[in-house]
Amino acid sequence: MRHDNGGDLLVAVLRELGIDTVFGIVSVHNLPLVEAVDRELRFVPVRHEASAVNAADAYGRARGSLGCALTSTGTGAGNAAGSLIESLSAGSSVLHVTGQVESGFFGSGRGFIHETKDQLGMLDAVSVYAASVPDTERAGKILREAARAALASPGGPASVEWPIDLQYAAQEDESSEPVAPVLPALVASDVAAAGALLSAARRPLIWAGGGANGARGELARLLEATGAGLLTSNSGRGSVPEDHPQVIGNFATTPAVRALLADADLLLTVGTHFRSNETADYTLELPAAHVQIDVDAAALGRVYPAAHGLHADASAALTALLAHARPAEAGWTRRVAGVRTEVRENLHDSIGPQAAICDAIRAALPREAVVARDVTIASSSWGNRLLEMYDPRDNVFPRGGGIGQGLGMGIGAALGRPDVPTVVIAGDGGLAVHLGELLTLAQERPALTLIVFNDGGYGVLRNMQDAHGDRRSGVDLVTPDFELLARACGLPYARISAEEHAAPVLDHAVASGGPMLVEVDLAALGPMKNPFTPPVRIPGQ
Repeated sequence: MRHDNGGDLLVAVLRELGIDTVFGIVSVHNLPLVEAVDRELRFVPVRHEASAVNAADAYGRARGSLGCALTSTGTGAGNAAGSLIESLSAGSSVLHVTGQVESGFFGSGRGFIHETKDQLGMLDAVSVYAASVPDTERAGKILREAARAALASPGGPASVEWPIDLQYAAQEDESSEPVAPVLPALVASDVAAAGALLSAARRPLIWAGGGANGARGELARLLEATGAGLLTSNSGRGSVPEDHPQVIGNFATTPAVRALLADADLLLTVGTHFRSNETADYTLELPAAHVQIDVDAAALGRVYPAAHGLHADASAALTALLAHARPAEAGWTRRVAGVRTEVRENLHDSIGPQAAICDAIRAALPREAVVARDVTIASSSWGNRLLEMYDPRDNVFPRGGGIGQGLGMGIGAALGRPDVPTVVIAGDGGLAVHLGELLTLAQERPALTLIVFNDGGYGVLRNMQDAHGDRRSGVDLVTPDFELLARACGLPYARISAEEHAAPVLDHAVASGGPMLVEVDLAALGPMKNPFTPPVRIPGQ
């Protein structure tokens, strides 16, 4: 098939992939691509290339599919690199298409506008796939290869650089049927050995990570058949709805769950990589009888020893193990339910007045809604644990821990799922990183409530410095007048300064069906019972 230029080809490929919205910044080095997408699909002009990737990332997460970002070459591609690292850390599927200078000047080192040294090498370092379009016959093939790599398991961002002269040229393309991913085959002897442990277990626990999100039904059936308790990583939240009585959730390092792990006679882990902040820097003790399922062979036994490792897709492995399931001993499932209640009540009590906001968010949102979170105290303390999730697609957050990505992610998720409301939890420090995306929010006007927790700086690091040092450095920041800022951007504004404000303000914001900026005045609201510090070690202390 012949296409008039690269933009028309890109649109054809995106339609094959089911992508209707693309995020990016227009440039002299991607103009044909942007023009075609804007004409045929929906182009969202974010204000920074990092936000383009964050938005595309969350668009894909919220839909359970693939997102697409367009950036310019050189500085534009470099700006996107940090957000590509987030996608790489999360294994989330992003197709990143960036420009390149004209083929005749490619790599000449002349200082051609937007040229940079070894852009492809930079992209390769932060992507699961990186390629350069060499001619007008192979562009479609490369775009589809990139999409397949992004959608594979565990997946991640795939980057394609495209010289501008080749974007303008007519394209020859042969469309192809999507290639199904090749999944590892289960080994019968491994299943039998793991099944023997499972059938003998009387106090089982299961730990679900992001790799379990594609096996929700199978996981729920195994949970019911065994009476096990379900722990999750942050990425695995919603793999079984968190109002299920056997779902303890993302509380593995709490004293009550540590005690439960000490008494468990089997731990089955599914697609979790035991990140440092979810295992207290790997000091969390797990049962010796540990069966680990992961589609990534390198993950098996990498952090914790596994008595039996199953290199397999989670759906296939859990289905095979279901035949070996036996009920837990009398009282174990009741104990699980008791621990579930205990850890939630303890956290609810410890966050003081912010508990009213957590409760009000959940009450204001329908069961199907997206909650996007930046890295801030409200997210790290209770948003990642106490605020219930019922579907993994609703749980959007920066898994790599980088600050400032929440609003871009929220915009992408909201435009990917326009039929449900989206709430973004951000801090004043994180929001300032990409304050310009307030203009994207005002321009696109999704059903998004942006809740900004304002404590005048980087509260998490301030608490660390107060706890471990005698002075503060770089944490106390000038904060804008958010009401004036919202007015300048044409956004509705509301303020929460007391617990009794939370429910009416958030009910109104969500019901409005459009964007709204809600400021939480933390000085007026009052402190948590204990200042929150992140679960990281300070060497020597």
